[in-house]
Amino acid sequence: MWLLAAGCNKPGDNPATSSVAATSTFGAEAPLATNDEDALREKLDRVIEMNRDRHMSPQTNSAWQIVHGVLAYGPDLLINDDGKLVPALEWILSGHELKGWELVPGEKGLKDIVDPGSKTGEGHDDQWLGYLSQCGMPIKTPITVRGQDFTIADLLTQAQWDVHEGMEATWTLMGFSTYLPLDTRWSASDGKEWTIEKLVAMESAQDLNVSACGGTHRMYGITVTLNRYLAEGNKLTGGWQAADDKIKKAIEDAKACQQPDGGFSTEFFKRPASSPDLALRINSSGHMFEFLTVAMTDEQLREPWMTRALEFLLDAFEATEGDDLECGGLYHGAHGLILYRERRFGQPSSTGPAIRQADGPSESADAPASDTKPTEDTAPVAKD
Repeated sequence: MWLLAAGCNKPGDNPATSSVAATSTFGAEAPLATNDEDALREKLDRVIEMNRDRHMSPQTNSAWQIVHGVLAYGPDLLINDDGKLVPALEWILSGHELKGWELVPGEKGLKDIVDPGSKTGEGHDDQWLGYLSQCGMPIKTPITVRGQDFTIADLLTQAQWDVHEGMEATWTLMGFSTYLPLDTRWSASDGKEWTIEKLVAMESAQDLNVSACGGTHRMYGITVTLNRYLAEGNKLTGGWQAADDKIKKAIEDAKACQQPDGGFSTEFFKRPASSPDLALRINSSGHMFEFLTVAMTDEQLREPWMTRALEFLLDAFEATEGDDLECGGLYHGAHGLILYRERRFGQPSSTGPAIRQADGPSESADAPASDTKPTEDTAPVAKD
């Protein structure tokens, strides 16, 4: 028997209107709860598993909600399909109908249908491509659309064609930096030549205070792209230097705006702020924690202010274990915890890989075309 709540949030809800109130244990100055590494790791694993077991349903939840769960848990995420637990990612990609999952054949590949700001369908350019890339899906992963067979490579090729000046390239960068060589050059439908560095520079010039989720997604996309660039031994010049400067400033602002209890500001990078609504605080802290976990060194992740942030997020999730939560904050927070777990404590042995690495750039004949060789709302609580 599965007890299934109706939400992530119900359609139209947002974190600011959640009914989950903060308890008296939040808001006070927070010393580190423990210096016991084993206890902290065990608590981290418990919360990661707890949130993985919030089983959404394709009969109730939308693509926006379920794909956020996939971002965090990848192939391990299960959904309740009419009483039967099935792998969410396999279910979606095999051609089942899901509210908000809109893909159509495009001029150059497979095109996603954007519904700007949606909490049902794809709310941002290339959001599906970006999140699939971050949960480790190989470029040849099959995608069935209306009985036709495609792959993630088809999403990638179409995304290259659709790049244009002024676009929100946050999720585009996630996909490109995962699947393409970083020196790729290509011509888009606007007739211009594009490079990944040009996209990085364009994103780095944007104002975080008017960006989605306080700019945390934008910073995540910039950061994972720069991380790969530096890992390949490249030097900071041009757009890459602009990205590095942007990341360092964002880390400083996140720390400066952190609340005394370890949570991050509900105004993100803009100014210190808090709220009596614990779900709203999970949303801002979860998004911020995810970005910081990919942006900081191993030594920085162990600094007391980040450990306090970790403990705040773990305590907040435990306090809302029986509640529906907004899917964006829930699963971005869970994703951050999974990434943090691997970086601080290593990969857990019993729950699968904490960070699922996508395959590298493909050189196969069906790889994306380029001028170089290519390489939200709430999650229901479900219990037995």
